[in-house]
Amino acid sequence: MRLRLAKRNLLLLLGVSLAVWTFLISTRVLSVSENEPSVVTRQDTSDNVKLVLGGSLAELTQSIYIANYKQHVLNTDRFPLVPQLVLVVQVHNRPEYLRLLIKSLERAAEVHRFLLIFSHDYFSAEIESIVQGITFCKVLQIYFPFSTQLYPSEFPGQDPRDCPRDMSKEDARKTGCLNADYPDSYGHYREASITQTKHHWWWKLHFVWERVQALQGYSGFVVFLEEDNYILPDFFHFYTSMIEFRKNSCPDCDMLALGNHDDPNGFATLSNKVLTTGWMSTKHNIGMAISREVYYKLMGCSKDFCTYDDYNWDWTLQHLSGTCISKPLKVLVAQGSRVLHTGDCGLHQKQNCRPEWAFQKVEEALKAAKDGLFPLSLVLTASEGAEHKAHMKNGGWGDVRDQNLCSNYAKRL
Repeated sequence: MRLRLAKRNLLLLLGVSLAVWTFLISTRVLSVSENEPSVVTRQDTSDNVKLVLGGSLAELTQSIYIANYKQHVLNTDRFPLVPQLVLVVQVHNRPEYLRLLIKSLERAAEVHRFLLIFSHDYFSAEIESIVQGITFCKVLQIYFPFSTQLYPSEFPGQDPRDCPRDMSKEDARKTGCLNADYPDSYGHYREASITQTKHHWWWKLHFVWERVQALQGYSGFVVFLEEDNYILPDFFHFYTSMIEFRKNSCPDCDMLALGNHDDPNGFATLSNKVLTTGWMSTKHNIGMAISREVYYKLMGCSKDFCTYDDYNWDWTLQHLSGTCISKPLKVLVAQGSRVLHTGDCGLHQKQNCRPEWAFQKVEEALKAAKDGLFPLSLVLTASEGAEHKAHMKNGGWGDVRDQNLCSNYAKRL
C-alpha cells in the first residue's frame, strides 16, 4: 500500500512540475522583470516553433508566447554572419501584398546580408506558409501577443460590454457600459480594430530593440516597413550610401527615410538626391530607419506616446518631435524613393482590393527606375530646419485601458 502511495505521489509531483514548467515557459514574455537583462542570451534553434492554428485560443496564445521566447531564426545555416541590415515588417492580413513585398526582397541586391523580422498581429496558415518559404536570407517571426484575434470578446479586443462608438457620454453612463468615462477628444468610444495598429507598432518597437536575440552585435539602423510596401533592387546600396552621407555630412540626422509618397515618375532625375528636414508623418513614415539612440529617445517619451489621443502611431510620433523630444527629430530623406506603396486598401478601405493592379504598377515603376538605380554618390539638394509641426489630433485613443496597456509594453514583453 505504501509503495503504491509513493508511486502515485511521485507521478503527481512529476505532473505538477511539468505543468509549472509549461506555465513558466508560456508566460515568460509576460513576466520579465525590469531588473533582468534586456536581451536573452540563449537561443534555441534546434527546431522550428509552429503556431497552433487549428486548436483553441488558449493553445494559439501559448504557442505565440513560446515562439516569441524561442525566436527561431530561419536560414541561419545558409547565412551565419551578423546581418548588415535589419528590416522589420508589420504584417496584418493582406497575404497578396505580402507576397509582392517578398518578391521585391528576393530581387534586391545583397539580400543575403539582411535579417527580415516579420511582426504579426493576425495569425493564419497562409501567412505562416508564405514567410516560412523564404530561403534567400535570415528570417525571424515575432507575434503581437495582444492581438484582437486572441481577445475576440474582451479587451484589448472588442468587449460586448464596451460602449458603442457614437453613444453620448451621458447615455453611456446611464447604460453602465465598461468605458463610459473614457471617450476620446471628440466624444467617441474606442474601436478595437482601430487601436490595434498603434498598439502593435509600439510593442514591436520595444520587442525588436529589447528582446530580439539576433540583433546582438548589430549596430546599424533598423528599417521599418509594412506588408504593402515594395523595395527597389538597390535598397541596400542606397541605405549604405545614406549611412555614409549621414556620417560625413549630417551627423545630427536622427532618422533616415528611404521612401516617400511622391509619384515615382520622376525617379530618374531624383535617384541620387537627398534632403534634410524635420520628421513629418505624411512624408517620412515609409521606409523609416531609426538607430538605437533614437529608440531610447522615444522610450523617454513613453508616457506621452501612450496617452496622446491619436490612434495613429506616426501622427503621435510627429507630436512627440519637438514637444517631449525637445529637439525636433531631423531626418535624411531619399528624394528618389526606394520604397513603393502598393496597398490600395487597408485600415479604412477594405473593399475592391486589387493586388494584381499593384503588381502591374510596380513593374512599370521598375522599368522607369532601371537607369537610375545604384547611384555612385548622393547629392544634397536642400537642408530645411527641423521644426515641430503641430497638427490636430485624430482621437480614437481616449480609453484608459489602451493607454495603460501601451505604457506597460516595456515591462510586459
